[in-house]
Amino acid sequence: MNDTPRSMDDSLARVKLHARLNEAAEKALALLRDPAARAGDAISTLREEILGEREPGTAAPWVRKADRWASAADRPRFPCADWTEVNFAQQPVIKHPLSAENLDLKRIDHFETDLADLEAHALQHFRSLVHRGGDGSCDLRQTLLAFWRFGPEQRPGGDGTGLAELWRRLPADTRVPGHTTWDHLDLVSAFAGAFHGDQQGQCALLNVSIGPVQDFIAAARTTSDLWAGSHLLARLSWEAMRVVCERLGPDAVIFPSLRGVPQVDLWLVNAGMDRDLFSQEDWSRHVATDSNPLFSAALPNRFLAIVPASQAKALAGEIEHRVRAWLKDTAADALQRLLEVAELDDSPGLYAYRQLEEQLDGFPEIQWSIVEYDALIGADGPGEETALDTTMIATALAAFHGVHGDRPPGYLGSDGWDVLQRTVELAATDGAEVEIFYQPNPGVLYPAMHDLAERSLATAKAVRPFSGLAQNGFRCSLTGEVEWLTHDASHLALPPGERAAAGTLWARVARKRPAWARKGEHLGALSALKRVWPTIFCDELAGVLQLEDVPKRFVVSTHAMALASSIATAEVDVSALDESTRRRILDSERAAFPRRLAKMLRRHEHGELLARLPTWLDTRDEEDAPGDDPAVAVLERLLGRKPEGYYALLLMDGDHMGRWLAGDPEFSTPFIESFHPAVRAKLEQRAAGHAGLQSYLDAPRTVSLGRHMAISSALNDFSGVIARWIVEERHSGRVLYAGGDDLMAMLPTNDLLGVMRELRQAYSGMLPPNSQSEDGWCGAGFVHRHGRIHVCMGARATASAGAVVVHHKTPLVHALAELRRAEQRAKTEGGRDAYSLSVLKRAGGALRHTGRWQVGRGDVDEMGCLHELSVALRDKPGASRRAVYNADSWLVDLPEPAALGGAQGVQAYLAAVLAYQFARQGLEERDTPVHSKRLAQLAPWSPIDGRELESAATIRARVMNLLGVAEFLAREARG
Repeated sequence: MNDTPRSMDDSLARVKLHARLNEAAEKALALLRDPAARAGDAISTLREEILGEREPGTAAPWVRKADRWASAADRPRFPCADWTEVNFAQQPVIKHPLSAENLDLKRIDHFETDLADLEAHALQHFRSLVHRGGDGSCDLRQTLLAFWRFGPEQRPGGDGTGLAELWRRLPADTRVPGHTTWDHLDLVSAFAGAFHGDQQGQCALLNVSIGPVQDFIAAARTTSDLWAGSHLLARLSWEAMRVVCERLGPDAVIFPSLRGVPQVDLWLVNAGMDRDLFSQEDWSRHVATDSNPLFSAALPNRFLAIVPASQAKALAGEIEHRVRAWLKDTAADALQRLLEVAELDDSPGLYAYRQLEEQLDGFPEIQWSIVEYDALIGADGPGEETALDTTMIATALAAFHGVHGDRPPGYLGSDGWDVLQRTVELAATDGAEVEIFYQPNPGVLYPAMHDLAERSLATAKAVRPFSGLAQNGFRCSLTGEVEWLTHDASHLALPPGERAAAGTLWARVARKRPAWARKGEHLGALSALKRVWPTIFCDELAGVLQLEDVPKRFVVSTHAMALASSIATAEVDVSALDESTRRRILDSERAAFPRRLAKMLRRHEHGELLARLPTWLDTRDEEDAPGDDPAVAVLERLLGRKPEGYYALLLMDGDHMGRWLAGDPEFSTPFIESFHPAVRAKLEQRAAGHAGLQSYLDAPRTVSLGRHMAISSALNDFSGVIARWIVEERHSGRVLYAGGDDLMAMLPTNDLLGVMRELRQAYSGMLPPNSQSEDGWCGAGFVHRHGRIHVCMGARATASAGAVVVHHKTPLVHALAELRRAEQRAKTEGGRDAYSLSVLKRAGGALRHTGRWQVGRGDVDEMGCLHELSVALRDKPGASRRAVYNADSWLVDLPEPAALGGAQGVQAYLAAVLAYQFARQGLEERDTPVHSKRLAQLAPWSPIDGRELESAATIRARVMNLLGVAEFLAREARG
């Protein structure tokens, strides 16, 4: 039976509020002040004020079941014994949820008060989030959403009260402090809502994927197309997730984490939440600027949700319908705007609307899988579960894994399940009853459920229904796959040379709005939508936020990035421009500049003119008027220096993310490492001579809902906050896409190496030492920024990156192809945890270098070496870049490693040659060589696992690639 999914009603909101009020948020703080204290009066008071009852009442069975399942996903079951107590007041230690590294909360300044005041502050905080209607009654749905979004956000008040960052990091269990109270309450609410929404009290995992990704984003002629494709794809993902959020609440989406995502915040505001609650958010404070995070694509193309089992299929169908309907409606809006600009009549029977309907039919591809949790493990109803029955889940997994002897398939045949399926009892002490240290419940079978959901989704992706679309006329300029949109079907047969005279839709648009269609371009439905999307989104933003000063169109330009460094340091001379050129620049659209530069331009006397330079240059690239001065000459007179002609693109991707999500033991920590240090010491004593307990403690923590939520939270913090902070605040770049572990950014060439290095360190929560002094501290998998602690992926996580430096006139399709090849080289030639750089020179030729972020041999930081060498070549007084060319000629006769006595001989030879050349050219002192010594240490080793390089030619090429890249990036101006 499939129930029809419906919007959240008061009944569902009531159950979920009971779940969110199931546990006192200040419990850990009570233990912080008094190990014997117990908190809960504030929760009972809130229940009575909001729900009219001090206890859960009819919601109790579902909330209790949800709490048990969520606890199993978060942590092991503990006996209630004195020996497991933690004096959190003396040792306020929390654990990184993925790497189990320790973080002492004494590093955080927190408000000193007694337990009564703590509960009073908590009560005051939640009361401020209660939404009441005009009649004074509580709006349960709005209150639930406010508790989810701002429950963890207890900001300091004007009277000095409030716990700020400490409040957000409170552990749900001080004995296993690797997950916060908020993580636990999110999961309890998700389970309780799913149980309540199903007539049999059963839940399911809904796994959804939207695509195609690469083909959709790659169809781009300009960086604005690239941004629009990424942003539009993230928006499609949100439209899919929004179906679940509206029906069941945003906490039902387990992956990705949605709390704090700007697009989700915008939905909350549009749904009636008080805008003042968001006053401290970046998107709210920087609404009218091009540095607003709403302009960054920040959601991945897939999600996982906990839903009522009986509604799962209907929800999947509603997602398909809603996403495709939204896309068609938005594309129709784009077409109407095109027709208006072209001054053509708009009517429903227009041929272009028929084309649009046909070309968008079945797009995007939406694949989904459903795994009904309770039905596969024999659990039923809200009561205590009986012994776990894995018969049905084993049968389902066997269809994918096959049957191998007597061992069950997949996770059920793993050593981890052998340990976790058994109850662990401890011997009674002092006449007490036997202590149940650990007892499995359905929550611990999540790895098998997730495996089944992933394999089912992969099967759905492999079966791709396809229906041919007859296309008879000339094709889209960007994709070459579909006809271009036209108001007159006969125009499709016109060759390019006759289209302007015939007045095609696109020829008319190109004359009136070059940003929407360049000269000669004719676009299909999806390409047209991508081209107009920057305008549509800005209009939508202005409407939702009721503001008039939102940009009219978001323009991302390669010229803007290439010119960023030049404009930032220029002494502008407007008198160098003739009046005609000045007027044409001011008539151009504003371009989106990096955040730091955008702030500077808002204060600059000639900021408006400078902000329009990139789009003016785009127009000049398309149509140079006869007799005009070359654009470079105009810029040189205006800026007082030769303008930069190159920019960089960066693509970064987390390594082995599939294995992280699947719970690969290589990326897990043993259970014993998850415990608070005080409890761990006692456990190790109790485990001596107890085989069952020792096996459990030594077993690697398997994938769980709690672990997936931790990964989701870490990736959300990295992509939504940390990456933007590094790229756009610490440096002068722009994030084009940041969703999950994927990042694409555009950067000035001078910032590339510094950004790459900091992003890699921040991904694991280990920023370079020179970054720590500027903003608090970092380490142990956490980053402290602007007074907030952000969880990163931890020390076990690695990432690979590819980067390309190209001239701004290089066709974007070539730059993107080289960028993807660079990323692949990092993962293949570099063996992951690596980077690969490409420099495509305007005059022809290319430099390519692949290296490791950190080389174990001598602990040389290769990226740091490359960065510091480039800075020295550019900034050291008296240094000459001829050092690179001289080294190239001297190393032609590099002997083979065997002739030099192996790796040590190669290092000594290189150190001597490079030190001599670098000293001659003023790059370093002969008696204190730095750069030459580091390069000599790096050269004999290949990027992959430290194997010795095979030939002198390979070693020489590696050295010269390093030097060549450093020299190119050190040039003052690249024309």
